[in-house]
Amino acid sequence: MKTLRGSVVLRVLLGVALIGLAVAFSLWLNRPQDIAAPQGMRAGGPVTVITESVRVQTMAREIEALGTARASESVMITSRVSGRVERIRFNEGQFVEAGTVMVELEANEQRAALAEANANLVESRNQFERARSLFDQRVVSQSQLQELESRMKADTARVAAAEARLADFQIRAPFAGRVGLRRISVGSLVGPNDPITTLDDTRIIKLDFSVPEAFLSGIEMGASISAESVAFPEQPFTGVVESIDSRVDPITRSVTVRAAVPNPDGRLRPGMFLSVQLAQQERQAAVIPEAALVPVQNRQFVFVISDGVAERREVITGRRGVGVVEVTQGLDAGEQIVVEGTQKVRPGSPVRALAAASVPGDEAMAP
Repeated sequence: MKTLRGSVVLRVLLGVALIGLAVAFSLWLNRPQDIAAPQGMRAGGPVTVITESVRVQTMAREIEALGTARASESVMITSRVSGRVERIRFNEGQFVEAGTVMVELEANEQRAALAEANANLVESRNQFERARSLFDQRVVSQSQLQELESRMKADTARVAAAEARLADFQIRAPFAGRVGLRRISVGSLVGPNDPITTLDDTRIIKLDFSVPEAFLSGIEMGASISAESVAFPEQPFTGVVESIDSRVDPITRSVTVRAAVPNPDGRLRPGMFLSVQLAQQERQAAVIPEAALVPVQNRQFVFVISDGVAERREVITGRRGVGVVEVTQGLDAGEQIVVEGTQKVRPGSPVRALAAASVPGDEAMAP
């Protein structure tokens, strides 16, 4: 029994000793230490950091986006009336001019009505002409002449109405374009909601793509764009900005831009997916090494050296390049910023600045 108790006590003491050792080791790891510096400086003195000047250089901002090709004009050909197809006068894939008759529907009744209206018009016109000659001889009164003239005008209107009803049975191309697949056959009964075929004018392609609102000020009408399609690799298509949407999407914070792309050979088709590059005008921009940024949540800061003291300053960034980033707000050209050693610097702490070019082997980090 004494042996068992001794064993328990020994285990408890051993556990306490292990806990103590763990606590002591943790305290040792977190003990205050001198900040290591390249020259072996001790804590309490200036922190040695590597700095660079804010540079101004010419940048041509290029916006990359994804766009969808649309026909310059596009319509689904349908009939305005119900009728049976009598004749199809187009071929699939054919290019037709505006006004070309594409489909004729059976219209025997309408043709008969038009012939009757023309006959009545001929009769009423002859009566009016005879009455006018008799009116000059004062055989017919003016009221009789006016009655015959009104009848003639009414018959003229009936002829026009009959011609319009007959024209509804001839389906014409509303504009010049290329015909799609045929969806009817001779003898088919079609109605106003039945698709017959499609008609697309693809000589000019409308390319719609979205760009962030931050780039809106740099987009101008007539700006050049370049687009590529996976269907035609290494064959860029060029165009110009034709219009910019009047509204910004409140969800995506982007605006839709439409470019006109010539398509004389018909390679681009409506619905195709293209990658778009929009080059903006060259401008002067302040740039810094990307390593100088100190992110805090969704904000960006840099340490600016002024009179040997570090100042933390918030900046607004723009376009990023390889190892560099544009700063649109927060910095002036020529200011010294910390590019290496930001983790050792605190706001208001004294620093000893070394230029990046003076550090051996550091030339590679300069943009």
